[in-house]
This record gives sequence, structure tokens and C-alpha cells, in this order.
Amino acid sequence: MPSRAVILTVLAVLGLLHAYIGVRLIPAASLPAWGSIAAWLALTASWLLIPLGLLARLFSSRALADRLAWVGLTTLGLFSSLLVLCLARELILELMKLAGQASPAWVTDSALAVPVLALLVTLAGLVNARRLARVVTVEIPFAGLPAGLEGFTIVQLSDIHLGPTIKGAYLERVVARVNALQPDLVAITGDLVDGSVAQLAADVLPLTRLQSCHGSFFVTGNHEYYAGAKPWIAELRRLGIRVLMNEHVEIRHGEASLVLAGVSDYTAHLFEPEQRSDPQAAIAGAPADAALRVLLAHQPRSAAAAAAAGFDLLLSGHTHGGQFLPWNLFVPLQQPFVAGLYRLQALWVYVSRGTGYWGPPKRFCAPAEITCLRLVRTSDTSPPLDP
Repeated sequence: MPSRAVILTVLAVLGLLHAYIGVRLIPAASLPAWGSIAAWLALTASWLLIPLGLLARLFSSRALADRLAWVGLTTLGLFSSLLVLCLARELILELMKLAGQASPAWVTDSALAVPVLALLVTLAGLVNARRLARVVTVEIPFAGLPAGLEGFTIVQLSDIHLGPTIKGAYLERVVARVNALQPDLVAITGDLVDGSVAQLAADVLPLTRLQSCHGSFFVTGNHEYYAGAKPWIAELRRLGIRVLMNEHVEIRHGEASLVLAGVSDYTAHLFEPEQRSDPQAAIAGAPADAALRVLLAHQPRSAAAAAAAGFDLLLSGHTHGGQFLPWNLFVPLQQPFVAGLYRLQALWVYVSRGTGYWGPPKRFCAPAEITCLRLVRTSDTSPPLDP
């Protein structure tokens, strides 16, 4: 549990941000007295509900915890858009003042428009987040790919985040859609859960019904370490999911073979020092005649080390594609790639937008995906256009 000092600091910062929104919007909106009071009460409720949603898992009643998480995290999504739009209004207002175009009517109308737009974006984001992830088909070209691997399909799931607002019923639908694709292999690139084995063991059971030619493989994400990575690794292995911890397997497909390797999360050593992510260790001892070397690594930050270790393809997630505006604009501050297919030297990198969501049940301009990656043979290995 966070310390009292951390909780008080978060409450103070949230309070100041809510107060800022209220001071900048409510007087400018020219509301009647009852409307102003209602607006301040709504901001106060938001200030209290957000931390309750974030700390909901501390409640002993799972049903109560899930309800609080739903309300608090949805409120967080609304507050996020409200704050961003309020700041955008301030910037536009200052520019209009400089241009001599800021009329009193515009000041009032824009103050009323901000909460309306924030609500509409949040509702649209909620619908997008809760619908079943779409299937995205991506062809990965390789020169000299053996005929036996032509058309080989890897279905990637990532960042499902089973927890208070995403349950096993959603995973059931994902599994059904994956099985309909008839993949050769299933790769789960981390952040499967947001909770302990005791809380979510029943929700992950649909993974046992995944069907593919060569099985299902998993690598840890940062959220597995928040929830307890060792118990989750043991549980997934018990369910028949192959967990790759800085190791590899050889996949023989007809007369051809590829090496599939996996590393622990980029930040694993901060939680379990002996589990430091190591692409070199993951490929050590791999057969030299393998046609292709594929690495599963939760964070795109593993790309440079993957390229140095001689991998041909890296599958990652973690970024959620930003999940909703404007946070996709900040992802490049931490990660080298945001979403889609990239080229780094001789390495192809694919970054999934994720199959679920984290935190607020909200996706806007960053749809969830079930990725069907298809290996194709080509003589052209030039970089793709930006996704």
C-alpha cells in the first residue's frame, strides 16, 4: 500500500488541478448560482473518486472493489480529458487575445464546450475500450525466407490487463477470435494481469483454450512484477503456457525452423534482480541454421539490445499506442517506438497497441488489437512507411 505521505501528496496535487479547472471554467461559463454549485460539487466528487478507484483493490470485498474501480477509473479518464481541454482552451484564448479576437461570447461558449467535449470523448473512448479488439493483419517481409515458413502466422496478444474492469468473459471472446484465425503460434507479450493469482486465477483460465500448431508463449511485462511475477509465472506454466525467461525454443515447421526467444520485462531487475532482461542470454546456444530469430519482449526499449543480439523480428507492446489522446504524444519520451511496424538496422520491430487497456476504460484514436503477423518472402526489405 502507498505510504500516507504519497497518498496525501496525490490528493493535494489532484485537488489543485481540480481547483484550477473550476477557477478557469466555472466563472467564465456564466452559470446560474445552482449551476456553479453543482459544477463545484462534481469537481469535488471527482477529486475524491479518483484515488478511491486507484486504491480499490485494498478493499476486502472484490465486488465493492470492482465497483469503486469502475467509477474511479472512469472518472479519471473524464478528468484527464477535462484537464487537457482546459489547458488547450487557455492556450487558444491567449492566442486569440494577442490577435484581438477573444470576444466575451467566445470566452463563455468555450468554457461550456470544454466539459461537453470531455464527456463526449470519454463516452466514445469507453465504447472503443469495451468492444472486442479488432484483428490487425501485418505482413513481415524477409528476403530468402524458406518456403516452409512462407505464410507462417504468429498471433500476438499484449497488454490485456485482466483486473477490476476486464474479466475472464472478455478473454473468452479474445480466445475465440484467436482460434478462428488458426495461427501457427500464439505470443502473449506481457501485462496480462493487474492483480494477484488469488484474485485473477479464474479470469486467466480461457488461455487454456487457445489453439495453435506450436502452442502459446508468454513473457512478463512490468505489471506482472507489480502483481507478483513469480506466482504468475508458476500459474501460467501450470496452465500449459510456455513462459520464456531469457531463453529460447526451436520451432520446427515442416522442413524449416525458427528460433523463438523471450526475455523478462525491461524493468524486471528492479523487482527480481536475478530476472534482468537479457536478449543475449535468450539467444545463447540457438541453432545456427535456424531461418529466423524472433524475440518476445514486453517493452520496445529492448529493440537496441535485440538488434545487437542478432534477432530478425521483435514483438513488443507496453505503449498501448498511447491509449487516448494526448498521451500518445508523450510515449516517445520513454519508448523508441509507439505502435505499428518499424525497422531498426536489420531488425523488424512490431509494437502492438494492446488487446485490452490499463486504468481508465477509455481508448481514443488508439484502438485495441489482436495482431496476426504473417511471414512473407520478398526481395525488398526497405523500411515501411510510418504507421
